[in-house]
Amino acid sequence: MKTIEQKGMYPEFPRCGKEHARTTHYCPGCGHGIVNKLVAEACAELGLQDRTIFVDPVGCGVFTYYYWDAAHVSAAHGRASAAATGISRARPDAVTIAYQGDGDLGAIGFNNAFQAASRGEKFGCIFINNSLYGMTGGQMAPTTLEGEKTTTTPFGRDPALTGHPLHVCEVFNQLQAPVYIARVSVADTKRIMQCKLAIKRLFEIQRDHKGYAFLEILAPCPTNFGMNPLKAAEFCMREMEKEFPLKTFRDETLVHDEVVQGMPVKPDVIASEYLAVKPVPQFKDCMALFGMPDGTEAPMAEDDPSVPERRFKFAGYGGQGILSLGICVAEAARLEKRHALWFPSYGPEQRGGSANCSVVYSGMPIGSPTVEHPDVLVCMNRPSYDRFVGDVKKGGVVIVDSTVGEVAPPPEGVRLIKVPAIELAEKFGVPKAANTMMLAALRKYKVTGIDDKDLETALVASFKKKPQLVDKNRDLLRRAEATFK
Repeated sequence: MKTIEQKGMYPEFPRCGKEHARTTHYCPGCGHGIVNKLVAEACAELGLQDRTIFVDPVGCGVFTYYYWDAAHVSAAHGRASAAATGISRARPDAVTIAYQGDGDLGAIGFNNAFQAASRGEKFGCIFINNSLYGMTGGQMAPTTLEGEKTTTTPFGRDPALTGHPLHVCEVFNQLQAPVYIARVSVADTKRIMQCKLAIKRLFEIQRDHKGYAFLEILAPCPTNFGMNPLKAAEFCMREMEKEFPLKTFRDETLVHDEVVQGMPVKPDVIASEYLAVKPVPQFKDCMALFGMPDGTEAPMAEDDPSVPERRFKFAGYGGQGILSLGICVAEAARLEKRHALWFPSYGPEQRGGSANCSVVYSGMPIGSPTVEHPDVLVCMNRPSYDRFVGDVKKGGVVIVDSTVGEVAPPPEGVRLIKVPAIELAEKFGVPKAANTMMLAALRKYKVTGIDDKDLETALVASFKKKPQLVDKNRDLLRRAEATFK
């Protein structure tokens, strides 16, 4: 007979491609995995599986329909609250739960969520706050802490440039309609137990059709924090909770002085504390871009109108190092005091799906990180070549791995270079180094406009957390470059 926990989850997770698998797609130490289990348990313990409709987001929680044994609807990016509104109105008998991340709800979807809360729509919203965009590479989110380093704030978030962190619970608490607003965490055992009670409360409110309920959950993201799971959890408790205090802001079904989960119902932090200008701390243990090999940061950009804008597109399969290759070029440009932007784009698959990134550098500030017509296109597979080759500017260059075979010619005026990057990496005994082979091709054919030394320095810096690989990849870079004609 199944236990309560087993009833809340499917017996197998077929997405990973293995028979009878129980492995999720989440990274080790990810808070989503803990929350997923707590949600499944609460739903099953209350006997609500046959009544519950989950609205799945775009982000790290995109595959919850592979795990929770209930009905699911997938929403477009930021639109889970809008979809939940329609579902709850069409099916007032159902228990509707929207599951969203801080990038999904706090940025593109904020107005959807805010207006649903203002109207008092009858669904529950679970909001995962890990202070950054998780699935797409660790960029700054509306909830990123002041001074926190992300891939798009390598020197730390500066409120003078990007504003202060968004406090969603506090914003929603100004509205009249919500009946429940709380913030919890999953950073340690005690907090996980409090979180489970809060999730169960959210389900009870929807079961009884009492109104809109909002639950924010602080969750660690070890991969994008650049920390191990233990330090990531400590960061949640030490830094995130200072900015986002844990408490129940509102529960209209309780008497006003009652305490829930050890946290007061009334807010105990006044608004002036959030509006006050604070010094920007520097979290040295947060993830940044590569930086210099000696641990210092790359130099600040300096305006130079004589340096033209150069646009690059790197594309291939997930797992081929395409995104890292793009960061190498962007970081090399930063070493030369250029303005540089790196912008990734890929499907929800961690490995094997399509992946590409754009890099733009210039002597002057850059308006947009998107690259529609690259000067240089680097392709590691045939689908990427077919998709992007027609977009390359006249006078541009396409470097493609020779495994693509015979391909259609590029547009007129575009140079095509085939290099055996994957073959060379395998020949050298390091199959995962195909992206280093491509970096060697970029140096050999002088297509980046960046000094060879800076490209090599950026490569070395990319292995600062794995110093044992530095000399090997430097040697691979030079050997490959010598091989190309």
